[in-house]
Amino acid sequence: MARNLTGNQATILAVTNQKGGVGKTTTAVNLAACLAETGQRVLLIDLDPQGNATTGCGVVKREAMPTVYQILIGRSTMSDTRLRTEFGFDVLPANRELAGAEIDLIDIGQREYRLRDALAEIRGGYDFILLDCPPALNMLTVNGLVAADRVMIPMQCEYYALEGLTDLVATLKKVRAHLNPVLEIEGLLRTMFDPRSTLTQQVSRELEGHFGNKVYRTIIPRNVRLAEAPSYGKPVIAFDRSSKGAQAYLLLALEILQRCVGNHGAVQTNAAVGVEP
Repeated sequence: MARNLTGNQATILAVTNQKGGVGKTTTAVNLAACLAETGQRVLLIDLDPQGNATTGCGVVKREAMPTVYQILIGRSTMSDTRLRTEFGFDVLPANRELAGAEIDLIDIGQREYRLRDALAEIRGGYDFILLDCPPALNMLTVNGLVAADRVMIPMQCEYYALEGLTDLVATLKKVRAHLNPVLEIEGLLRTMFDPRSTLTQQVSRELEGHFGNKVYRTIIPRNVRLAEAPSYGKPVIAFDRSSKGAQAYLLLALEILQRCVGNHGAVQTNAAVGVEP
């Protein structure tokens, strides 16, 4: 596949939702692996002090040093911090130390732009940079939104998710107005989807009716293998490629590539990456 399908520099995609437990980290890790599977150069940045994205791609977070924390406070560089995973993509790790960034950044000038400025060093070397944001609107999330070009919003199709989505959209508008005028919503991703639920189907239709083509066609189902993979330190595509979860994230990667290059761009077919028709 051709390099830099999205231009001369990487597309920076923030995976975010202020509501926890909606599949942000699962999406960030598995999308990174599936984009790498299609031949893209991918960097995954863990912005959550819990470090789940770090462990989800096989890195022992308590041994990871330096981390994104050192980058934000100016004690390390991207090149010195990123690690190569066995799954074809790079990761910028995080651990509990990152929780201190909120306090340490208070006295640092231009603190909202720390991640954006640090990424300038290596942005040209990737096709996609994925940011796994924490489930809160704190300085870490703000750094992610300021650095990003686009936002992916994973969400469950339930009533409270719609309320949270309204708040998140309002937040994104504020960030765009005051800190990052190019920020756009790339898409809404329906996760942990159970088609047997009437409410799930109803909320899904409401999303499609209100947001139109901003809602990804690909839907991520509830899947046991998808839930098991992180305990083995693997993306689901490396854990059980034939599982419904792996197949769904492969389809999502292809959908994102098609959006980036347009209907006339050359992307690999489903068969090329082993997605079942």
